[in-house]
Amino acid sequence: MSISGMKKQFRKASQRLNERLTGAEGTRMDDDFQKLQKSVSVIDALVAELLSRTTELLQPNPAYRAKVGMLSTVSRIRGQARATGYPQTERILGNCMVSYGQQLGAASEFGGALTDVGGALQQIGQARDALNITVKQTFIDPLQKLHHSELKQIKFQLKKLNSQRLDLDYKKRQQGKVAAGELQRAWDKFSWSTEMAERSMFVLLQNEADLVSHLAALISGLLDFHRNTQHILLGLHGNLQARLTAASNKPERRFRSRKVQVQGDHNSIVGLDHQPSDPAFTSSGERHPVVPSGPSRPISNITDNNLVLDQPCCRAMYSFLPSHDGELEFSEGDIILLVRQVDANWYEGSLGARSGLLPACYVDVLVPLPLP
Repeated sequence: MSISGMKKQFRKASQRLNERLTGAEGTRMDDDFQKLQKSVSVIDALVAELLSRTTELLQPNPAYRAKVGMLSTVSRIRGQARATGYPQTERILGNCMVSYGQQLGAASEFGGALTDVGGALQQIGQARDALNITVKQTFIDPLQKLHHSELKQIKFQLKKLNSQRLDLDYKKRQQGKVAAGELQRAWDKFSWSTEMAERSMFVLLQNEADLVSHLAALISGLLDFHRNTQHILLGLHGNLQARLTAASNKPERRFRSRKVQVQGDHNSIVGLDHQPSDPAFTSSGERHPVVPSGPSRPISNITDNNLVLDQPCCRAMYSFLPSHDGELEFSEGDIILLVRQVDANWYEGSLGARSGLLPACYVDVLVPLPLP
């Protein structure tokens, strides 16, 4: 720095210190200039926060946001053209649903529904990627340009103006020691800097149409995104309703007890009847022994194909010998009509001309009783 430059910096520092210590007021700008300066300060703070908040809207996870920024920087350093995209949460959830839906298979209505929902979420993730690109091009980039060009230039001019003011006020304070020509030159520089800064601020504030157009572009991008999302979700909702109807209309499948067959010692098949894990309770609360059917007795002379199940009924899985009055005797394979359910352990039913109580754990309900 030259000697004259050092002297100039010293004079400015001296004037700034004098104003702070003594409370002396420097050259005051007019009211119009101060209004312009205040409005520009608000816009400068607004643009900085808008850029930050809009990025948070598009990329809400700060950890992912930092990771994407780092990977993009590395890609630029390496000269790679393709930048790493932000992992949209809809796409992550959609990939999860599609993966498990495919594992459940097409035979499962729930698996098919998972695949449909996952595919729709993947499309929403793609729509959000398109929203990110649109908002960046039409809203974020113009604001960044405004922040780094016009606002930066205005802040530089205001800083220069303040420097000229300090120099002018110092020379006014030292008026008897400073030549009149030097004081006039300081005033001319101050006037010129004031005019340039005021002109730049005025032009910026006059361009409100551009600022409004940036906001309109943001809302247009959001509107397109939500329209696409609505279209995707409406189609998905229709598919899910169709799947729900198909799943509700499927015939109900009931569990059938089967004989477990094991290979005997001499290559013969030995049939083991399923028995209840605990002996049944009688209607009086006593334990009732299980009576297995004899191996020579046929299970039933009525096959499932010939049954007309038009009323509540059940099939006897084991033979039952009553030990108290009011209990119904039946054999394995008998089809018993159900009258009512006494409690969790007993039904009332009829077999032919006979009726009575039967243990619930001895029978397999084919047609359930209507709900009360």
